[in-house]
Amino acid sequence: MSTTVTSKGQVTIPKPVRDLLGIVAGSRVDFRRSPDGSVVLTRADEKRAPSRFAKLRGHAGKGLTTDAIMALTRGDT
Repeated sequence: MSTTVTSKGQVTIPKPVRDLLGIVAGSRVDFRRSPDGSVVLTRADEKRAPSRFAKLRGHAGKGLTTDAIMALTRGDT
């Protein structure tokens, strides 16, 4: 895909690229130079994907005390 640069240095990001990156009006983007010299466009305001550990985080339930959680962990029910 290609696009034309305006006299103000602006370009329109093609719709398939916007859709792929989830770029909408008001989104912030970054241009980064790769080690091979190419320029990569990424969303600057994108929330990072949760780590494999973050996906496992949660809570034991509303209102449980530490002692109750420890009892559940030990199997002392």
